[in-house]
Amino acid sequence: MLRYFAFFLLLLLGLPAPHLVAQEESDAPPPDVEGFTELESTRQGEVTIAGEKVRYEAKVGDLLLRSDVDGEASEPMARFTFVSYERTGVEDRHLRPVTFAFNGGPGSASVWVHLGAFGPKRALLDDEGFPNTPPPGKLVDNEYSLLDATDLVFIDPVSTGFSRSAPGEDASQFHGYTNDVASIGEFIRHWVTRNGRWASPKFLAGESYGTTRAAGLAEYLQGRHGMYLNGICLISSVINWQTKVFNVGNDLPHLLILPTMTAAAWYHGKLPERFETLEAALAESEEFVLGDYATALMQGDRLPIKERQRIRSRIAELTGLSEAYVGQTDLRPEIFRFTKELLRSEAKTVGRLDARFTGRDLDSAGERFEYDPSSAVTTGWYVSLMNDYLRRDLGYPRELPFRASAGAAVRPWNYHETGRTRGYGTNAYANYAETLRSAMSRNPYLKVLVMSGYYDFATPYFATDYTVDHMQLAPELRKNIVVEYYEAGHMMYIRLADLAKFREDYLELIRSAQER
Repeated sequence: MLRYFAFFLLLLLGLPAPHLVAQEESDAPPPDVEGFTELESTRQGEVTIAGEKVRYEAKVGDLLLRSDVDGEASEPMARFTFVSYERTGVEDRHLRPVTFAFNGGPGSASVWVHLGAFGPKRALLDDEGFPNTPPPGKLVDNEYSLLDATDLVFIDPVSTGFSRSAPGEDASQFHGYTNDVASIGEFIRHWVTRNGRWASPKFLAGESYGTTRAAGLAEYLQGRHGMYLNGICLISSVINWQTKVFNVGNDLPHLLILPTMTAAAWYHGKLPERFETLEAALAESEEFVLGDYATALMQGDRLPIKERQRIRSRIAELTGLSEAYVGQTDLRPEIFRFTKELLRSEAKTVGRLDARFTGRDLDSAGERFEYDPSSAVTTGWYVSLMNDYLRRDLGYPRELPFRASAGAAVRPWNYHETGRTRGYGTNAYANYAETLRSAMSRNPYLKVLVMSGYYDFATPYFATDYTVDHMQLAPELRKNIVVEYYEAGHMMYIRLADLAKFREDYLELIRSAQER
């Protein structure tokens, strides 16, 4: 662990640092290092996408990450497990686009982007994304996969999936912003090298905390290895954490969450009848946030009583909450209170990841829900299917438990190892939008696709809009960012219409990123 600490200390000081290397390729089986080896299983497959049959090679395998000081490889530090799909029967594969995809957490395996969006198989739900069979459900061919246009590599960070730190290595050394970016950056570099893909157009697709990771990787890969990316897809983005952390004294999240509350209230029939469409309700909510609401919260305790009453009534109208309740929150309702309060009279709660989902607690008297009903579905109908798929269909032999979510195992996560917060103290809000701006400034061809779900409380769409609008990009670079919206939640692709849109939007990212 000491050598890993030294590695990141040198990075933070801006000094030349040793780098991580993968186990060298060899025709012989990998050496057994206290049972910590690389395993691999390959299968051939076929899927019909947009009416075209696409043949591919699926591989589930490992890559050992080693520390390397002055060219001398040492013992393994971690083992990354990944799943890759490469289309077969194509000429010049080394020129074909490749996408590296991952979920967030931090501490989540790449289950959902794999079996929900990009991969050749998907978990079957109904057209709106709700379960229509008992768990664990079933896998079906994904006719909306992106495999026809890009090869795919799904990465499970250390402590998730089957990825583990090596014996004797403290896993916590990987559990922080800089550590995570460096280790995954080295995985990407070695995968690209092993598979002869340096000439390929390269894309990152991260979801949730994976968007934070993607912003860091863009800077890390181009700065350390000269690997300039072509495109980044930010799915349910959070790269400026001030927009979502509900600390006393930080009013920004209260402003930016309000349109999502409006969306949830509209969906569940809690808004006045004059709001006939979601679009009309959101437009009015956004206008209020940018005008009267922002002005009111800026005044704080100086806000006149009559104006406070008017703002309270307006918030109630746009959220479906009672005026009395809004007053009790001091004009500042927050996510977890809202998910319990909106449907309290019906003894129901609403989802955090997707407000369209509802659940029931032991009783209706509590302040916050017992569980997230949307998370329950996206766990129960995905994780068992992933376990079966990796072991039975793809033939991965390890009997380790598959960690879809490492949860407390990766806590506390260190957000303050980055130079973007250095010098401001550890109480600074992590803002990796500046990291992305820096990478885009150095690589003016880098295209960014931002995907936001209207019903997502975890990464509210208006908070993402605020972040994009405050990146202070040069005018000629602003056109490199495209923002798309979906009528679902955090995992917008579970809704079939949004999955189809997801595919078309990503295809456009690939096309635009390769324009000359």
